[in-house]
Amino acid sequence: MKHLVLLFSIVCAACELGVTSRAYGHGFAGARFFPATLSTDDPFVADELSLPTISSIVTPDGGGTRDTELSVDIAKRITPNFGIEMGETLLILHPSREASVSGFGNLDLGGKYQFFKNDEHEAILSLGGGVEVGGTGNKRVVADTFSTWAPALFFGKGLGDLPQGLSILRPLAITGVIGVAIPTSASTRTFSINEETGERELDIERHPNVLQYGFAVEYSFIYLQEQVKDIGLRAPFDHLIPLVEFSIETPLDRGQEGQTTGTINPGIVWSGKYFQVGAEAVIPINSRTGSDVGFIAQLHFYLDDLFPHSIGRPLFGGNK
Repeated sequence: MKHLVLLFSIVCAACELGVTSRAYGHGFAGARFFPATLSTDDPFVADELSLPTISSIVTPDGGGTRDTELSVDIAKRITPNFGIEMGETLLILHPSREASVSGFGNLDLGGKYQFFKNDEHEAILSLGGGVEVGGTGNKRVVADTFSTWAPALFFGKGLGDLPQGLSILRPLAITGVIGVAIPTSASTRTFSINEETGERELDIERHPNVLQYGFAVEYSFIYLQEQVKDIGLRAPFDHLIPLVEFSIETPLDRGQEGQTTGTINPGIVWSGKYFQVGAEAVIPINSRTGSDVGFIAQLHFYLDDLFPHSIGRPLFGGNK
């Protein structure tokens, strides 16, 4: 929790530098602005850059391993409704009572098509997918030698269409994703030498198909102030979006059915005209995920608002 308090202090300091009269960012459906979430992918297509995203948590691997990750992700619209994405992550693994190792993970590539948007009901739907390109990462950090494909459905829904009698709930919104990670290899076989017998032993690691699902519940002070009632919030609080994210994975086959892992991530996002900053605690849902609370923080740039007439516009089909 100390990590989250420190990160929130950094968020507030950055807010004072970038505060504006409203949020201009890219993820809109009608009057609803959807911020870029930290732990689950966004439902919209945009030109954006996350640099950096920093996370750290202790996993149960090897009796407890501190997994710290620094990543960069960039998304670029090809048309107003179709975009591509690319990401890379530096991993620093520190097993208990052992020296740390570091290296880059596999390259992540993706694409997304936004096929539905309803401004009146503040709704967005997109189809997309990604691939973790096997063999592009460093073996020191156990980067997979095989690729994994992950088709997914993305959604976002604001509650601004609720009746006036429920005005206090209208700043709420839900975004989320559901997909399946499909490895190109069902298993990996490695040989090792038994130190006691000197004989070669075959180790088989099975790679299941994995159901991936997550969602974020957001309460936008921006929406509250501009669309419901001005309650007198001043900078930086008028641009805050408290949220809770849920990120879950459940293996489907190959002897690992039902071995669910995941985290619950309460936190906050501040959004300005050209960028947003966010921080969340990362709370494991069970012992398979971990036992200690971690954190994630991100600095995220709206390229379509920073450079609307150059790199922030679609390659084909318009300015925004």
